[in-house]
Amino acid sequence: MNDPMGFSFKLGDYFAADVLNLPFLQDYTLQIALFVVVLEVLLGVALLLGLWKNLTAWLLLLMIVFFTFLTFYSAYFNKVTDCGCFGDAIPLTPWQSFYKDIVLTILISIIFFNRQYIKPLLNPVGSLALLMLSFLLCFWLGNQVLNHLPLKDFRAYAEGKSISEGMKSAEELGLEPTEYATIYSLENTNTGEKMLVDSKSYIDEGWWQKEEWQINSDLTETELVKEGYEPPIHDFVIDLDGSEITNQVLEADYIFLLVAYRMEKTEEEAYAKLNEFALAAADKGIPFLGLSASLPSVVAEKVDKLGLRFSIASMDETALKTIVRANPGIVLLKKGVIVKKWHYQDLPSFEELDSDLF
Repeated sequence: MNDPMGFSFKLGDYFAADVLNLPFLQDYTLQIALFVVVLEVLLGVALLLGLWKNLTAWLLLLMIVFFTFLTFYSAYFNKVTDCGCFGDAIPLTPWQSFYKDIVLTILISIIFFNRQYIKPLLNPVGSLALLMLSFLLCFWLGNQVLNHLPLKDFRAYAEGKSISEGMKSAEELGLEPTEYATIYSLENTNTGEKMLVDSKSYIDEGWWQKEEWQINSDLTETELVKEGYEPPIHDFVIDLDGSEITNQVLEADYIFLLVAYRMEKTEEEAYAKLNEFALAAADKGIPFLGLSASLPSVVAEKVDKLGLRFSIASMDETALKTIVRANPGIVLLKKGVIVKKWHYQDLPSFEELDSDLF
C-alpha cells in the first residue's frame, strides 16, 4: 500500500511479451496493483475477524496458488529478477520469492482445511464496520501515495542518500563483487552435436579457435557463480544532445531535476508552474534539467506544445521510475546528494524554497 506505483511497474514486467505475453493489460497495471494490494489487506482483516470464513479461505488459497505459480515461472525461466513482493523494503531474488510462497501456501492450506474451526471475533455489525474502516484507510493511503509520494522511501534514491556513493563498485569499496559465468551453447556444424561450455573453459580450452563449433546465442545464458556486493545504483547515466553529462550533474552545487519517465504519459497541467519555477531557479543561478526516457521526437513535440523553458536530457526508464514515483517529479541535488523530492502537486514556489533551503 505504501508504493502501489512501484508494484504496477513490476506488473508491467510480468505482462511483457517475453514473460506472460499479456500486452493488453499494460495500460491497466496501476488499477490492477491497487486492486491486489487492497484485496490482500482486506482478506487479512477478514481472516483476523473470522468474517466470511469460507470465502476468505478460498480467496486466500487461490491467490497464493497463483502467486506461487508466478514466482516459480519467474525464477525458473529467469524472466523477472525481482518479484516486487515487498517492494524495495525487502528485496528478494526470484527463488527466495518462490520459497516464501511455498511456506505461505502451506500455512494458508492449514487455514483452508481447518476453516470450520474459525469463529467470528465480533458480531456481524462490528466485523463489517471494521472491514469498512480498513477499506477507507486503504482508499485514503492509496490516494495519498499516488497523489503525493510514498510515505516511506526504501529506494537507493531516498532523501539524504548520495547517488555518487551508491554508484561505487565493489572494488572501489574494497568488497567482494558478485561473480557471473556465461554458459555458451555450442553446436558442431559438421555433426550437429551440442554442448554447454562455461566462459572460463571456452577461453582456457580454446573453443573459440575451433571453427566447426558455433555459438547458439539464443540458448547462451548467464549464471550466478557467487553472490557479492552490487552497487544499488548502476544505471544513472544522463545524455544531453549526444554528450554524457552525468558527472556535471553530480558535481553541481545545486541542481533541480525534473523526472518524467514518459513524456507521452506525463501530466501536462503541471508544466506551467514548472516553467515558472525553472525560470526563477535560473535567475538564482541554479540549473533546472529535465530527464526522460521518451524518444527525441516525442520530447521535441512536448517541448514545443508545452513551451518548456529548460532542456530535457535522456536517461534509462527504469532508473527514472526508481528515482521518484511521479510523472513528473522533481528532485533537488546538492553535490550528488538527494536533498529533497516532490510530487509535482507538492512543489512549493521557488521563493519559499529560496528562504528555507538556500
